[in-house]
Amino acid sequence: MQSPVTVEKLSPRQLRLTPAPSFFDAIEHIKGVQVITPSLSFKVINARGFTNTTNVRFVQLVDGIDNQAPHIGGPIGNVLGPSDLDINTVEIVPGTAAALYGLNAINGLANFTTKNPFLTEGLSVQQKTGINHVNDPNTGARPFSETSVRYAKALTPKLAFKVNGTYLRGYDWIANDQTELNPAGNATTGLVGADNPARDPVNSYGNESSNRSNLTLGGKSYSVARTGYNEQDVVDYHLQTIRYDAALHYKLTPRAELAYTYRGAILDNVYQRSNRFRLEDYRLQQHALQLTSPVVQARVYLTQENTGKSYNLRSAAENLDRSVKPDAQWNEDYRGAWNTAVGQGQTVAQAHATARAAADAGRLQPGTPEFQQRLTTLATINNWDQGAALRVQAEMLHAEGQVNIGQAVRQAGGRGLPAWADLLVGADHRTYFIQPDGNYFINPEKGRDPYSTLTYGKTGGFVQAGAHLLGDKIRLTATLRADKNDYFSTRFNPRLTAVYSPTQHHNFRVSYQSGYRFPSLFEGFSNVNSGQVKRIGGLRVMSDGVFENSYLRSSIDAYNTAVTAAINANTTSTSTDEKRKQAIAQNQGRLVKNPYTYLRPEYVKSLEMGYKAALLAEGRLLLDVDFYYNSYRDFIAQVEAYVPKTTATDLNSIATALSNRATQDRYRLWTNAQSQVYNYGGSLGLRYDVASGYLAGANVTYARLDRTKSGDGLEDGFNTPRWAYNLSLGNEKVYKNFGFGLNYRWQARYYSQTFLVSGYVPAYSTLDAQVSYVLPAPNLRFKLGATNILNNYYVSFLGGPSVGGLYYLSVTYGL
Repeated sequence: MQSPVTVEKLSPRQLRLTPAPSFFDAIEHIKGVQVITPSLSFKVINARGFTNTTNVRFVQLVDGIDNQAPHIGGPIGNVLGPSDLDINTVEIVPGTAAALYGLNAINGLANFTTKNPFLTEGLSVQQKTGINHVNDPNTGARPFSETSVRYAKALTPKLAFKVNGTYLRGYDWIANDQTELNPAGNATTGLVGADNPARDPVNSYGNESSNRSNLTLGGKSYSVARTGYNEQDVVDYHLQTIRYDAALHYKLTPRAELAYTYRGAILDNVYQRSNRFRLEDYRLQQHALQLTSPVVQARVYLTQENTGKSYNLRSAAENLDRSVKPDAQWNEDYRGAWNTAVGQGQTVAQAHATARAAADAGRLQPGTPEFQQRLTTLATINNWDQGAALRVQAEMLHAEGQVNIGQAVRQAGGRGLPAWADLLVGADHRTYFIQPDGNYFINPEKGRDPYSTLTYGKTGGFVQAGAHLLGDKIRLTATLRADKNDYFSTRFNPRLTAVYSPTQHHNFRVSYQSGYRFPSLFEGFSNVNSGQVKRIGGLRVMSDGVFENSYLRSSIDAYNTAVTAAINANTTSTSTDEKRKQAIAQNQGRLVKNPYTYLRPEYVKSLEMGYKAALLAEGRLLLDVDFYYNSYRDFIAQVEAYVPKTTATDLNSIATALSNRATQDRYRLWTNAQSQVYNYGGSLGLRYDVASGYLAGANVTYARLDRTKSGDGLEDGFNTPRWAYNLSLGNEKVYKNFGFGLNYRWQARYYSQTFLVSGYVPAYSTLDAQVSYVLPAPNLRFKLGATNILNNYYVSFLGGPSVGGLYYLSVTYGL
């Protein structure tokens, strides 16, 4: 009630009432929270805008421990998190939390608190069985199963342990969006729709812009793409997750506890970054040692990541085509077949279809043993110009500690610090370790072996002072945090908060804070050849010389479109070369030099106000409302830019090089926005606890982006609906031991801008429902539930899978 910032929680009672199949799925219905679904077993949490599938601006903690995958920079759903049997509470802090938590917590954080083995002993077992893909046009209905076990025991009054295990199997949601990304690729020649030889459906790979050629046929210029493969052709959608953890707790004193925790996971599912990946035999493990007490909290942990047999779906599709026939040979076969077909009297559109069939002769067909064997081979080749393997080994070592000096002074007798004052200090250090594979990462430091271990570290600390005034009606806090990164100078983050509580049931809050986000490991050091576009980190040590000599891809695309149109409209020149020279001269002024430069930390200033109240008799009606305004500087995003392969400096030579894919180097670079970026919004939540046992809830969230410059070539987006609301109703004992829960969610359509595709995500709504029955002896709980019970398929972001209904029965013992 008296927090100086917005804090959202899911209590054990709310978790029992939710129709969601897991506590992690239930987070989507929290006020101010947005969740997207790259995979059935991989959901991404965010708050207050700029959502993406890795979401490095939002931190996810388990008992205060960051559970991110080191090279990704964000968590893979809840694979290193607790099961439904071990979860105690869920806490979400939307908005900037960098002053206390540092690092990437500028959009917010989630902290999942697990059950203490001293307090919750015994055996618990849960089995969920269900189906999804009902009435899915892409596949038949598929089974879903998840088995969880927890056992905890206090061996002595000072020593206790717990173990958890979860095994999940299912069939992933399918991404099969056939929306055309290049509808105007040949519009100047009248070839559109199915006749367009440069078609690029969203979830078809190997036919993107880097896989197209400009072919001059019959005196006209055509953009022609390789045929490519649909996602379903190159991925196994069977998913599997094995999660396990064990903890040993020792009480040093009645109020001080030392715990060692080990967590591990092995998973197969689909992950999305700039491309979509099949994660296979992907492994994460974490060792953590932590001390908790009223005065001192300290923890040190090591997270290890191994991508196993994972591979890139786009690279797989591209190299399936190229392994049979290289681009140059395919183009020549296409050209020859086209000329022959036209000479035989076929129309232009018919000739293109004939040419593609001829050029594709010998192409591997999905479902055949030869296709599967070649795909398996490509998934082992760690070079995306020839194969598709994702081979990364990474570690993250983190240590932190904080001391509540105010509490220590009070325990020592209260001398030296006024009773109305608080003082908290803390420090932390984090280092990433990457074993370079030569494809995804290298060590770029001069004089170092490119395959030697790459390190990237940061050290920080904070001090927080608080005061309780006017009989605890006013609470003020001031925090100052400092962080130093290996590649950047020290940055400072202040935070000021105030809470006014005229009574214990009414609380007004206001806070101002700033936060820095240092570039993630991938943003700083990536070194990926992907589809003939090299993605490189934005630190100077990685991209030296590229920014200064490159041109924006957005301007190059516009330039080449204009060149093609000019060639096809030229009826006075008979020479194809002369037509091209004239078109280049006419349109070279469209090219825009890359105005961006090397990466700097991202900075945000945030102002938040809120009001929380417990109303009606016994505080049964809870009201919470908040408003925020954020201002971003040096917002980190990507830009695609090409470097002409020419030593000449005149514009005509540069323009000539940029009109031919073979005479340019293509890059996707991490950089900072030059424009100021603002976003603002708010949310309102109501929860009514009715005396008869009903719990009703409603919340609405508003979010909006304001940017001083658009169309700047950057590839990152707000990716957030302007409006979203949730409604819920439930009762654990509506009749004897029967209970039920209902949730309804709606969100407005929004513009999605990702590395894969940009466009509007349609508005959608979902209705979730469950009925439950409790059998007191032998302590069994049955829940029959469904998410998206009406089975209206939707996508939560463009390029992602279609999500339908999931229908399940869970049986839980001992919870």
